[in-house]
Amino acid sequence: FISIHPGHIPVHSLLEGPAFDRDGNFYCVDVPFGRVFRVDPQGQFEVFAEYDGWPTGLKPHRDGRIFIADYKRGIVVLDPETRAVRPFLERVRLEHLKAPNDLVFGRNGDLFFTDQALTGMQDPTGRLYRVKPDGRIDCLVDTLPSPNGVALDPSGEVVYVAVTRQNAIWRVPILRDGTAAKVGVFLQLSGGTGPDGIAVDEEGGLVVAHVGMGAVWLFNRKGEPRLRIDSPAGTITTNVAFGGPDRKSLFVTEAETGSILRASVPVAGLKLL
Repeated sequence: FISIHPGHIPVHSLLEGPAFDRDGNFYCVDVPFGRVFRVDPQGQFEVFAEYDGWPTGLKPHRDGRIFIADYKRGIVVLDPETRAVRPFLERVRLEHLKAPNDLVFGRNGDLFFTDQALTGMQDPTGRLYRVKPDGRIDCLVDTLPSPNGVALDPSGEVVYVAVTRQNAIWRVPILRDGTAAKVGVFLQLSGGTGPDGIAVDEEGGLVVAHVGMGAVWLFNRKGEPRLRIDSPAGTITTNVAFGGPDRKSLFVTEAETGSILRASVPVAGLKLL
């Protein structure tokens, strides 16, 4: 790991939501202070946006807009030109969202996001939602004890969800009619607090940031462990993103020390959709 810690990020910041755009810019969010940070390909760091919210996850859309899962405000959109943040989704029908945590786009433009709040084993009512390009919203699963990171396999037919309080990764198959069925546990972890952010490589393997362990796990497509990478900084490894020219660099947000970490990995991440 290489640690990059901009001196003007306060240590009590909570870094999350790493992602790259199509120009090679790296973004991450600062949850308690409503900030979005950007590091350009030359390594220049800046506070890209600051607003009244608690951003927890971030993904650039193919049209350039940046979608943010916000614990306080639902799903919001950051315009990269004006840097203004506007609401996108605050409620489903008449019901407010609990508190979104992370999001990912499918090949067809579908937006999947987790709705976490304070759910856990005592209250397994966290949700996985899908927003279609035409605006239709479907709740695919509503029995998740703390849904957190979310990722799609290369086929786009399976959604993986990090279920933090169960210390597990759930596998959610999407049927041809768009519904979810035969949802089950794909990985059962142990120790730490539980899995947070996740990402998928081009072979269908899963990368898991394990909060409390200070570790990132690499599993193959069958769920067999391939590699464990330990943080040289703190133990709050919150999320991961593939980057670099060959997509074989793994960037990790570590919230305990406010660091961005980087490691070389053997398999490239999926291409941006």
